Amino acid sequence: MKPLASCLLIAALAASALAQNTSSPPKPAAIEGIVIKDPGSEPVKKAVIELIAETQPGGAAYTAVTAADGLFHIAGIAPGRYRLFAERPGFLELGKRRVRTEGRVLNLAAGQELKDLQIRLQSAAVVRGRVIDEDGDPMLNAQVSVLRQTYASGHGRWEQVGSERTNDLGEYRIASLAAGNYYVSVNPPPDFKGLIEAAATPSSEPRNSSAPEKSLATSYQTTFYPGTTDRSQAESIQLHPGDDFPVNFSLTPSPSLSIRGAVVNLPPRSSAVIMLQSRDFNLVLNGAEMHKDGSFVIHDVAPGSYTILATVENASPPMMARQSLIVAGNSVEGLRLTPQPGGSIRGRLRVESQGPLTRFDPRQMFLSLQSTDGEDDASAFTLGEGFSNLAHVGPDGGFQWNGVPPGDYSVHFITDSDANADWYLKSTLIAGRDVNDSGISVNGGALALDLIANPHGAVADGVATDRKGDPVPNAVIVAVPEPRLRGRVDRYRKTVSDQSGRFTLHGLPPGSYTVFAWESVDGEAYYNPDFLKTYEPQGTQLHLTEGDRKPLQLEVIPEAEDQ
Repeated sequence: MKPLASCLLIAALAASALAQNTSSPPKPAAIEGIVIKDPGSEPVKKAVIELIAETQPGGAAYTAVTAADGLFHIAGIAPGRYRLFAERPGFLELGKRRVRTEGRVLNLAAGQELKDLQIRLQSAAVVRGRVIDEDGDPMLNAQVSVLRQTYASGHGRWEQVGSERTNDLGEYRIASLAAGNYYVSVNPPPDFKGLIEAAATPSSEPRNSSAPEKSLATSYQTTFYPGTTDRSQAESIQLHPGDDFPVNFSLTPSPSLSIRGAVVNLPPRSSAVIMLQSRDFNLVLNGAEMHKDGSFVIHDVAPGSYTILATVENASPPMMARQSLIVAGNSVEGLRLTPQPGGSIRGRLRVESQGPLTRFDPRQMFLSLQSTDGEDDASAFTLGEGFSNLAHVGPDGGFQWNGVPPGDYSVHFITDSDANADWYLKSTLIAGRDVNDSGISVNGGALALDLIANPHGAVADGVATDRKGDPVPNAVIVAVPEPRLRGRVDRYRKTVSDQSGRFTLHGLPPGSYTVFAWESVDGEAYYNPDFLKTYEPQGTQLHLTEGDRKPLQLEVIPEAEDQ
């Protein structure tokens, strides 16, 4: 028995050693490279290099600083997918075609040593100037903004890329701007005198909207370079690397536009707060208090497209009115807002598994309720102040939204773990009818949903290359659903290729797709049907069933072609 006992002991020790080796951490990776100026190849010292984990749970961040020769080295990196950034005051990071990037994607394997990385930094541009009034006196606290036109959810938006307020000399300076085309605007400082006069207006005397104004009020208006209050007449400026571009403004009072209206059919002893949101800039701009008779006025409104909201205070259930409007050359009169009670949505998320038992961890599952009402922005403000469109799935799979404003919505499935990347929302059931494609309509009342999630979403992976067949890093890869579903942003899948041009699209619901690879995309232009129409012939057709894994080789659409 002794030899047998010895063999068993040796086997046990060997198994223990094997288990220790199996559970030992993977060998760390390392990267090294150089940061240089563009144009040219002069090294950049004291640049801060940041390597930030992108998907792995509990991933770490690593930093380094370039030496006098521009070189950097980071060791001891846990394997995984990362974003690499380089920062230096007065400089901006560039991509392959001298376009500002949001870092580069790196996939690092255990023990990998990635060498010869080259990061190009370009001198940033500056816009500076002075703002004066009609008498030539400096305007203190005016807000000057540098804007660019881009896309958000497929719709054109004006994005603010830099902003500063003027000092006591009326001067401002906006730095760290990349080369490109921009617009410049100035918002005048708050008109406290006008606000005091408006607050002093007797609220017990409702204004007859058909009565003429006693006198035409004037005020300073938002002004665009080279000096127009009409945004359609604004002219862009072209910035080059290292530019110090002067933009001065001289503001003169002009007729003040306003929005006048009333909130009607309010519950007893309740009031409403009125807010105005710009649909062009996706910003909350103005607000107004409702008078006792329900009337309100919003002063100093610039021409543009807006969403106006009236949120009822002290109402149960919550009530809100929302309306889109366009302000052109005249004030808006006689607007009527009728708040409606918000609805409630509750239900349960179930898991459909075909194959081995799939572990379901509800702590990593979230649901997002997104508006599908035309061009309305899906932000929490547009949906209603105090309403959260994000719901956490409970331990039993339960979820709920309360105070949902009237409108049309779709439910988006979100997971915060890379291990669950292949999950997708298969069905959205109302009384047994699947509305996953058509969406849901809310108009007060209670709605019960039965959601079915599936862990076997399709996967498409491969490599993005140029016309010569060479891999393209940091290409934008987008799987676009078939035409009937292109209004549903949750049906798209997007990723970015790594340093070897490789990419993986996870959690694709079964169906037909067109997959595109762009060297660069302006914002979220790929949600725009007109944008996609231009590139449809350059996409790759793909049909997927549940659990599919399809290999792809995509030819990248050069950045110069999507201008």
